[in-house]
Amino acid sequence: MDALLDFAANGLLGATWWQVLLVTLALTHVTIVSVTLYLHRAQAHRALDLHPLVAHFFRFWLWLTTGMVTHEWVAIHRKHHAKCETADDPHSPVTRGLSTVLARGAELYRSEAANAETLRRYSHGTPDDALERRLYSRYPVLGVSLMMVIDLALFGALGLTVWAVQMAWIPIWAAGVINGLGHAWGYRNFEAPDASTNISPWGLLIGGEELHNNHHTYPTSAKFSVKRFEFDLGWAYIRVLAALRLAAPRKTPPRLVMGDAKTQADESLLQAVIAHRYELMARYARDLRAACAQEMVHFRHRATATDWRLAQRWLHRDAEQVPSHLRARLDAFVSAHPGLRQWVEMREELRRLWTSTNVSAEQLVHDLQDWCHRAEASGTPRLSAFAQQLRMARAA
Repeated sequence: MDALLDFAANGLLGATWWQVLLVTLALTHVTIVSVTLYLHRAQAHRALDLHPLVAHFFRFWLWLTTGMVTHEWVAIHRKHHAKCETADDPHSPVTRGLSTVLARGAELYRSEAANAETLRRYSHGTPDDALERRLYSRYPVLGVSLMMVIDLALFGALGLTVWAVQMAWIPIWAAGVINGLGHAWGYRNFEAPDASTNISPWGLLIGGEELHNNHHTYPTSAKFSVKRFEFDLGWAYIRVLAALRLAAPRKTPPRLVMGDAKTQADESLLQAVIAHRYELMARYARDLRAACAQEMVHFRHRATATDWRLAQRWLHRDAEQVPSHLRARLDAFVSAHPGLRQWVEMREELRRLWTSTNVSAEQLVHDLQDWCHRAEASGTPRLSAFAQQLRMARAA
């Protein structure tokens, strides 16, 4: 009887509380790695090829520790990218509110997983073998139930807490932090056409998913870090697996190379500008914010402090990304400051180089040359310097 009570209290391992804590962190970290490498990079974006044994281990582990079904997760995530920051985005804090995504992220996931049209349209290419049809997709609750039994057997009564942490781990980090904070708070390396941000330059806790703005800029890249100060733990695991011939990345972020400035725009320069448009527009954004700060020094009396803060935050963004209730106020602000109006108008002209779909390459090259010429003749040193940088762009 005493042995039975001891087993119920301490489990097979008889581990201390701190040993249980370490094991819990290790188990949940394997789950994070499974999500970022298998579900996200390999399945949703096809950025990574995994050895069949590695891929199946991740699939089994996710069934055991989360109950998530591969084709559901992939479909929802692909729809998020396709409909990002619109009413059809399954979990955008821009349209649904940050508090809603943080508090009800798992609920939003379950609701979209029940949308048959989403699964039909966005789940192509996901596993459809006998195990998937007869076990993983059919009995997702069986996996997490089995995990609970294993935790109770290993750790005794404390195993129930371990299991609860495992069940909450992905909803908290993925649904809450990445889907919520990853579109509301942090820094941006690139002017991607959405609200994505990098939560931290060190992708350690969530396997590199912290670098969310980088990912939204280059979604088909197996590597999420792009700056020297950034670290993507998921990419480190990929490098290890690749060395063991268990993984093969398909694509990494393009690298902008600066060469000698071209006096005349040509098709290769146009291609380099389009390929690196997000990085170039991020540089333009920094210059625009600097111009805004300089304008404020001379014309502070023309607008309230709130107007200046709004200008600093929104003038460098695409017009459709500016909240509708702020557009009229920003338009009035820009109209009152000709120096800023030039920056905003020329930004939109530059953006047309890659948003125009019915214009020939020859015309776009001509437009690029004309844009650079007018920027260099603008009398604005920063704008002229940016045009010179644009002429130096090369695709690596």
